[in-house]
Amino acid sequence: MAKKSYSSGSGPSQRQLRVGELIRRGLSEILQRGDLHDADLNRLSVTIGEVRVSPDLRVATVYALPLGGEGKDDVIGLLAKNKGELRQLINKKLALKHSPDMRFRLDETFDKMDETRRLFEQEHVRADIERATERDEEDE
Repeated sequence: MAKKSYSSGSGPSQRQLRVGELIRRGLSEILQRGDLHDADLNRLSVTIGEVRVSPDLRVATVYALPLGGEGKDDVIGLLAKNKGELRQLINKKLALKHSPDMRFRLDETFDKMDETRRLFEQEHVRADIERATERDEEDE
C-alpha cells in the first residue's frame, strides 16, 4: 500500500513548523528565566532564532546566538552540555509524545543580513537595481 503524502512541496510541513516554533518559544522562556542548573549559561543572554524539526519530529536543530555576538562557540558548547536538562524541561513544558533530540548550531542569519546590506550598498548593484526598476515600470 502506498504511503499518502499530504505535502505537495519539499519544505517543512505545518506540523514541523508548529512544533519547531513551540520548542523555540519554550527554550527562549527557559533561558530567559534561568531555569537551568548551569550558572554559566544562566548569566548569558541567548537568542534562539529558529528551530527546525525533522519530519519524524525526533530531531530538533536549534539555531542560537548570544546577545551581542560575543562568545559564540562558548554558548553553543554550554547549550550542548545542558541538552539533557533542556530536553527534559521542554518535554515538561510542551507535553510532546517524544521530546526531540536537540542539536545546537550557530545562527548566522544576522551575519548574512549584514553581508546582503553591504552588497546592496555597492554603487554598481544600486545602478543595476535602478535599471531593473525602470524596466519594470516601462513594462507596466
